[in-house]
Amino acid sequence: MKQFFTLIFFFCLLAVAQDSITTRDVRSAEKILGLRFDETQRDSMLGDLKYRRESYERMRTVHIPYNVLPSVLFNPIPTGMKLPIGKSKFSPDGVKNVSLPKNIDDLAFYSVGELASLIKSRKITSEKLTKLYIIRLKKYTPMLHCVITLTESLALEQAKRADKEIASGKYRGPLHGIPYGAKDLVSKKGFPTTWGSVPYEHQEFDHDATVIKKLEEAGAVLVAKLSMGELAMDDVWFGGMTRNPWDTTKGSSGSSAGSASATAAGLLGFTIGSETWGSIVSPSTVCGTTGFRPTYGRVSRVGAMALSWSMDKLGPICRTVEDCALVFNAIYGPDRIDPTIYDLPFSYEPKKISMKKLRIGYVKSDFDSVKEGKEFNDSVIAILKKFGATLVPIELPKYPIGSISFILDAECAASFDELTRSRKDSQLVLQGKGNWPNIFRAARFISAAEYVQANRLRTMIIQEMDRLIKKNNIDLYIAPSLEGDNLLLTNLTGHPSITIPNGFNKKGLPVSFTFTGKLFDEGTLLAVAKKYQDATNHHLKHPVLH
Repeated sequence: MKQFFTLIFFFCLLAVAQDSITTRDVRSAEKILGLRFDETQRDSMLGDLKYRRESYERMRTVHIPYNVLPSVLFNPIPTGMKLPIGKSKFSPDGVKNVSLPKNIDDLAFYSVGELASLIKSRKITSEKLTKLYIIRLKKYTPMLHCVITLTESLALEQAKRADKEIASGKYRGPLHGIPYGAKDLVSKKGFPTTWGSVPYEHQEFDHDATVIKKLEEAGAVLVAKLSMGELAMDDVWFGGMTRNPWDTTKGSSGSSAGSASATAAGLLGFTIGSETWGSIVSPSTVCGTTGFRPTYGRVSRVGAMALSWSMDKLGPICRTVEDCALVFNAIYGPDRIDPTIYDLPFSYEPKKISMKKLRIGYVKSDFDSVKEGKEFNDSVIAILKKFGATLVPIELPKYPIGSISFILDAECAASFDELTRSRKDSQLVLQGKGNWPNIFRAARFISAAEYVQANRLRTMIIQEMDRLIKKNNIDLYIAPSLEGDNLLLTNLTGHPSITIPNGFNKKGLPVSFTFTGKLFDEGTLLAVAKKYQDATNHHLKHPVLH
């Protein structure tokens, strides 16, 4: 018996020893951090390192709800920037004399402006339009895998209410009665919000996301919660891979996969997506939609899944630039809950824009490095020059942009801390080295000092972008959508962008171009992009589904 207890005591000591932090552990960690200390320095650290690990363990006993933001908030505003003042001005071009098509299915591809004209004039009811989209959603979802939850009963209820209000003379505006879908990372009470992931497949919240509330106030009709790449990566979710309507053997890219796919396929009037690092730009490029990413701090993220608190943005994916303006006008602004939102005016008056007075930058190195489809990019410059705009060659700040992308890794690892520690990350669909489970785990080894340093470099980039714009006196700039550092850089700085189809490649698939605006100057950005889009017909083409 004495030998038995001696053995137990030995194993307990061994377990403690194995779990304790030693100078050998510190030496190994140095390799990860790219640092070098001597043995005396390592020994001196042990007390602090043990205390910190105990602090982590005590901190983890406290449940942190998913909607709690870090107390340190990202500020995209460069030093000395004068913020826009005055009242918002919204005067869209609008459309007149819209007629119903002979083939009712063609209605599915009408713009929001055209649908609004038909509904306002009562040439069609919201209920009839909603039923048309529901039929199409049921027919094509098995092919495209773009819907997670169909909110049919809610949609029909909202559509009937819209029709009654319009008939009584209470018209809420251009989104009144328009059916739409939302990426399934924004919450709607009474329905699952799955984040596209197995561990959250049956998750429900007792509140509506602010963006949903604002769209309901505008009279829009929620028809579907749309697929997204699992936890906002790529186009694969627990229901499969969301497909590209132009070629259903391919994915629709991510992570606003369902939003872009459904819009392109004519399954909804418009959709809501989100972007952290290309999740609106990339699927809009692949699916040939018009995707708008507002300035960071413009649209409340209350009720939306947090991937990166300092990079996440919500925005519309539509058929036209003006559709994006109509939706943005309904969803921007503070909600008294999200502390990152700025209460600033939005002025969109496309009829007043003078192209001849504009200076538009173009990222010369990105234009020069494009190997395929150069003619598509050059055509954008040609059209803008034809309008009389002055085109100015520019180069983006020369910093190691990709080297600070781990800011996203660190923040998403914190957001999904519990998923990693509970080992439920093993339930995620994709388990490769480049997928979330491994990224979350590896991010635990990012030091706090390096995270802070990366954000200090980010501040320098923000300041340099401000100097670049002022030095060249440009109103906005253009670049190939997925070339070079522009996509990551502007997601780190918070600049707004709109991605527009500008042709089709040899395989008949859409290609795109991106306009990037100054902070909080979405009005100019949208007006110029609309001017370009109106001079083309790429956005009027749509895939043929069977």
